[in-house]
Amino acid sequence: MRSNTQLLAQVTEFIGYEADLLDHKGYQEWLSLWTEEGLYIVPADLKATDYLNTLNLALDDADMRRMRVARLENGESVSALSVGDTVRMMSRVRILEAGDEVVIARCAMTLNELRHGKLVSYPANVEYILRRVGDGFRMEQKVVKLLHADGFLRTVSFIF
Repeated sequence: MRSNTQLLAQVTEFIGYEADLLDHKGYQEWLSLWTEEGLYIVPADLKATDYLNTLNLALDDADMRRMRVARLENGESVSALSVGDTVRMMSRVRILEAGDEVVIARCAMTLNELRHGKLVSYPANVEYILRRVGDGFRMEQKVVKLLHADGFLRTVSFIF
């Protein structure tokens, strides 16, 4: 297997930047990381691939992402009233496809949330479709495949 280490470093940096924004509640800047057509998806079924025709915990287009951020920033939802602190740990970044316009990558994520003195972890595989824009990327799709998506998920007050 041959790898393009420069591209891998750029993608890893982008994924780390996104995680840092979310951990530090930089939601407006996070919104700027997306293409207008981008989709944020958290499927309920780990085996699903047809996200538009299956049940999802989240399937957000640009308008839904903006509404989700507004609820988190303004406390307009029950879950936003008790927003905890998060730390995401991203690892095992792998380039699956690399074209002139689009890069498809996958990584492992463990999101740790501390709320009301309780620590909860959410392990997941995350798949990105990144559109090349200038010398960087914009997310065209982000799919968060939570290992326990089909089990009990307490009130989620963050973006995965």
